[in-house]
Amino acid sequence: MAIIALIAHDEKKDSLVQFSLKYKDILEKFDLVATYTTGGHLEKEVGVKVDRMLSGPLGGDLQIGAMVAEGKISAVVFLRDPLTAHAHEPDISALMKVCDTHNIPLATNLATAQIVIERLAQLQWDGRFEE
Repeated sequence: MAIIALIAHDEKKDSLVQFSLKYKDILEKFDLVATYTTGGHLEKEVGVKVDRMLSGPLGGDLQIGAMVAEGKISAVVFLRDPLTAHAHEPDISALMKVCDTHNIPLATNLATAQIVIERLAQLQWDGRFEE
């Protein structure tokens, strides 16, 4: 089964929760992985099962990046706050780079997240995108 990674900076967690509530029926068809705090919000407020990694600043972004590199992640939704400085910015950049390197869809805002999730549901997709 395809795995979708869900990540949100603190300023975007509410947006990811609202997005996930709207697309809960689709998200439940996939295995979900998230950074620790984001995953907690999703489990509590949306009611979906999430495999929780470490918090982003403690290496969660890198754990998800490693899963991308290993071919385990099919798509990443990472609602970033581009207007706030983040101490773990190199980790964020590394995650984005590994998604690009391995041709994994990476949605960094709600518009692209909607497109990715709706397309995955439309395809009833369980693999990786072909190059």
